[in-house]
This record gives sequence, structure tokens and C-alpha cells, in this order.
Amino acid sequence: MGATGNTESEPEPVWTGLPPGLLRMRRLLLGVWLVPLTLGTGLPLGLLAGPGWAAFALLPLALLLWGWPMLGRNWESWRYAERADDLLISRGVLWREETVVPYGRMQLVEVNSGPVERHFGLASVQLHTAAAATDARIPGLDPAEAERLRDRLTELGEARSAGL
Repeated sequence: MGATGNTESEPEPVWTGLPPGLLRMRRLLLGVWLVPLTLGTGLPLGLLAGPGWAAFALLPLALLLWGWPMLGRNWESWRYAERADDLLISRGVLWREETVVPYGRMQLVEVNSGPVERHFGLASVQLHTAAAATDARIPGLDPAEAERLRDRLTELGEARSAGL
């Protein structure tokens, strides 16, 4: 018994971060868009209008240099934890957002993987609940982990909703 009298506090959740493949994919996409934009801006302006105008190519380059570490910080902020009665999803660098999805409220759990995600061996888990505002998503998971999580959440959701 502590000074606060709280003897039955819930244990700290065990957080799981996202795999590094998501960060690699996002950084590659950043480069795929901004490197050609930098070259496509700088070369024509430099050749046609002079080197002073080619300085406008520094804007997408600056965005690339700023975005690279920001993507890393964003990736590090994503995590999820499976607890006894709910799933926690936490994300955000400046504005932290923590979503709590009770297993009994889940109506549908989907695993999605677009062409770029499939190329990087990634999948996302989308959780749908009765309230549209509480739908949640966990991006960039290993497909096996996404399927395991989907099956576990579906099983827990069915068990919790059966008790209603």
C-alpha cells in the first residue's frame, strides 16, 4: 500500500512499435517525389532564366532535408498495445493522440495492403467500430503480424460482444 492508497493500479501496457520498413517506404516516397521536383525546377530555370532563378529548386530540396528527420520522428511516435479489455494506439509528435478501442466495440477488423506497401512487405490493420469517429488504423505492419493482430482482435471482439 502506497501513500496514495491505490493498490490495484493497472499494469503499464506493453507497447509495440512499427517495423522500420514503414520508415524506409515513406522516406523513399519522399525522395521519389522531391528529387525529380528539385531537378525539374532547377535545370529548366537555370538554363532558361539564369542561375538566380534556379535557386527556386532549393525549396523542394529544403523540404526533402526537413521531411527526412520528421518522417523518422513520426515513425517513432507510432505504437500500439494490446491490453485485457482494449487496444491502445498512440501516435503524434507535436500533438500526441492516444486511441482506446474496446474489444467489445469492434465491428470489423481489416488488413489492407496497397501496391507500394506490398512491395515493401507491409500491411495495415483498420479497425471499425460502431462510432465512425473511433475507427483506428495501425499502418506499416509485417503482413504476418497484421494477420495475427486481426485474428486476435476479431476473437476478442467476438468474445466481448457475446457477453452483451
